[in-house]
Amino acid sequence: MKSLQVAAVLLLLLFSGQSLAHTVTFYVHNKCPIPIWPATAPNAGHPVIADGGFYLPPGQTRRFMAPWSWNGRIWARTGCKFDSNWQPACETGDCDGRLQCNGLIGKPPATLVQVALQGDKGKPNFYDVSLVDGYNLPVSVNSRPFSPKCAIGGCSKDLNSLCPQELQVVNKNGEVVACKSACLAFDIDSFCCRNEYGTPEKCKPSLYSKIFKDACPCYYSYAFDMPPPLVNCASKEYVVTFCPSAWGTDQASI
Repeated sequence: MKSLQVAAVLLLLLFSGQSLAHTVTFYVHNKCPIPIWPATAPNAGHPVIADGGFYLPPGQTRRFMAPWSWNGRIWARTGCKFDSNWQPACETGDCDGRLQCNGLIGKPPATLVQVALQGDKGKPNFYDVSLVDGYNLPVSVNSRPFSPKCAIGGCSKDLNSLCPQELQVVNKNGEVVACKSACLAFDIDSFCCRNEYGTPEKCKPSLYSKIFKDACPCYYSYAFDMPPPLVNCASKEYVVTFCPSAWGTDQASI
């Protein structure tokens, strides 16, 4: 009987080790002076991770795991009040008024971290930061331990303060809390890189995307941004920092 119990424990440890070996760890760090509500949404066929969303006070970090082949997005919501009947519950990035998005994509504009994990057999993982639908907060992405070739820096300027009036999202206090992309604001083919503008040759940077690129040079500023600011990096751990203050060294505080 005792030998059966020992065998059961060994099997449990074995499968537990296999499970951990088939995951990638994310650390989401809030360096903003305000609380944020990070959220995740999987691409079709992938599971919800980190409960789909959570509260993160200033200076705090949340650790969670994703399956080694997970594809999806991570973003931050701001100005949320989930204990009221106010809809939407968040000023930016809201997902139908829910704390846990449960697979729902956040309402743009919101800065998106897009992730495509490829497994742990030495294959690189792909990720980028996109402003194709707009911006709400700066974010950096680094491997842990830090590697320059695995890093996406934050923004060099506050894009919300530079946002043209026609792109601004303003809260009830009159503060600019997000900046729409030209595609989101105007829904025009030339800004959205679609139909006759659906190729890199036809869809060129606009005055608006150039403002985005100048403020946040490491991000996608429009759909066919060149060269593509896509990072591929083989690592088991990544740090996603909202409002990074010292880009490239954010993981040192975790």
